[in-house]
Amino acid sequence: MRVVIQRVRASQVVVDGQVVGKIGVGLNILVGITAQDTIAELDWIARKCLDLRLFPAADHEADHENDKGSSFERSIREIGGELLVISQFTLYGDCRKGRRPSFSAAAAPDRAKELYLQFVAKLRESGLKVETGIFGAMMQVAIENDGPVTLILERSVSDR
Repeated sequence: MRVVIQRVRASQVVVDGQVVGKIGVGLNILVGITAQDTIAELDWIARKCLDLRLFPAADHEADHENDKGSSFERSIREIGGELLVISQFTLYGDCRKGRRPSFSAAAAPDRAKELYLQFVAKLRESGLKVETGIFGAMMQVAIENDGPVTLILERSVSDR
């Protein structure tokens, strides 16, 4: 499983001209799933998304002027932020050969959708607002990246 996490001030996803998911301050999470992924990978990635310290300390928590710029003090849980989770099989595009990416490493759509929905459910267990795109749809994603802060998390069966 591979995810791209972006710290955002706001993000939204549009399908067929309609906003289907919209958040304020929080994380935009793009999710790619392989055929080998299991619940173990989902659990690990979900915990990481919820617990990574990706947000600055509140101004009133800073001890002195130099601390105000610290960008990695609080997690999404600690700030009560929001999450926008979007399926993106292209995260497993292999561009090493030829001019067209191969997506053979990406899970088949039925399996990917099942695991994607389970991943979203895991995130919702946190009690935070979790919005999504529409699995398999052509989507336009607007991201107001904050920082910018963009990280890639990856976990595979071989990492256990």
